Amino acid sequence: MLKTSLLGRDYNSEPDSLDDGSKSPSESSSTTTSENVHPAEEANRLTMMQTLIHLLKCNIGTGLLGLPLAIKNAGLLVGPISLLAIGILTVHCMVILLNCAHHLSQRLQKTFVDYGEAMMYSLETCPNTWLRTHSMWGRYTVSFLLIITQLGFCSVYFMFMADNLQQMVEEAHVTSNTCQPRKSLVLIPILDIRFYMLIILPFLVLLVFIQNLKVLSIFSTLANITTLGSMALIFEYILQGIPDPSKLPLMASWKTFLLFFGTAVFTFEGVGMVLSLKNQMKQPQRFSFVLYLGMSLVIVLYICLGTLGYMKFGPNTQASITLNLPNCWLYQSVKLMYSVGIFFTYTLQFHVPAEIIIPVVISQVSENWALSVDLSVRTVLVCLTCISAILIPRLDLVISLVGSVSSSALALIIPPILELITFYPEDMSCVTIAKDIMISILGLLGCVFGTYQALYELTQPISYFIANSTYA
Repeated sequence: MLKTSLLGRDYNSEPDSLDDGSKSPSESSSTTTSENVHPAEEANRLTMMQTLIHLLKCNIGTGLLGLPLAIKNAGLLVGPISLLAIGILTVHCMVILLNCAHHLSQRLQKTFVDYGEAMMYSLETCPNTWLRTHSMWGRYTVSFLLIITQLGFCSVYFMFMADNLQQMVEEAHVTSNTCQPRKSLVLIPILDIRFYMLIILPFLVLLVFIQNLKVLSIFSTLANITTLGSMALIFEYILQGIPDPSKLPLMASWKTFLLFFGTAVFTFEGVGMVLSLKNQMKQPQRFSFVLYLGMSLVIVLYICLGTLGYMKFGPNTQASITLNLPNCWLYQSVKLMYSVGIFFTYTLQFHVPAEIIIPVVISQVSENWALSVDLSVRTVLVCLTCISAILIPRLDLVISLVGSVSSSALALIIPPILELITFYPEDMSCVTIAKDIMISILGLLGCVFGTYQALYELTQPISYFIANSTYA
């Protein structure tokens, strides 16, 4: 069979079909049975280290830089404890999702079941007649939320990279070799930020043409290296001369805690990738170990950066910790390195909506046009995220609103419901049922709080927004 190595997709193979005759997005890019795995496909599967790298990069995004302000909004004691609790709940829900997908794949004798299919197949066997009849809507809902969430992250990444590139250029004339504590942010507009977005656009288009996760692991490694370098410089600065934290409040007001909740939920970005990563592994049975290890590292990083950053800058903590760093060449490099890391992370977040949308579009054309259509759809989707960043005012808060709603649903609300529907016919314990209901309620509250956060900040004047932008 003819293979397109750049994209890692076999356009001449027969597409897998669901029960309703539609094409499965996940199965279109993966093997159907272990016996049918081609050697080349097996060679392209991920090792444990490559999977860990992807998992780390999927969860370390722009929201990380806003965690010191999030801790400030919750309090020096309540913030880290709450962040740990949200992290544990998120990982638990990822495990629930993996268990449900594994159970359904065994029940249906399928090699792989994606998030949307898991929801659909669970509804097909639930006791409620109406839900069984409309089971496809479960898949449509999850797919829609995944597309909105992941493309939303991509749009935020566009603005983040453009913001940092603009700041580095426009602060160049006041940047010195001496690193003194920052007094104020001086910006003299030279070029419109939209110009910087258009500069980045063609490079991202070329990057998303690569969909093979094994190839992307190279770029993910580069992203982790640059992100690690920027994190090292940030920690190096905030650990110097931390003031006495005894004057900082241990608990903030409940109104600002709402802002913390939305930011914290938004920060955990990797739920959409866990099933895809497991499916791409050479040893998928070992993914649980990778998940626990990777997410433990992520949670520790979140708590340390958020807590130490707040202790360092106290009441002056800005929404992005880079705004508190000295305006010197050493710490300007932090913006550059983190932007490079976000650049390579873009294609990982882009992978999920692409795997949902592209197979549906390709199924409508002949094999001769499949590759051209694949590349065209990828280009259009990247341009869409760029256009959104250009046209929508204060995009970061708009995306934070969408991300809070859809991320809370995907990470905290749907997995417990999925577990209830999947395992309820098999005599679930009352403790498990009560636990799932409580997590779903908490996720719903997080959804409401995150929405409140975004709407609240959207109503503030521009001066407030500049001082408190999470992604500036």
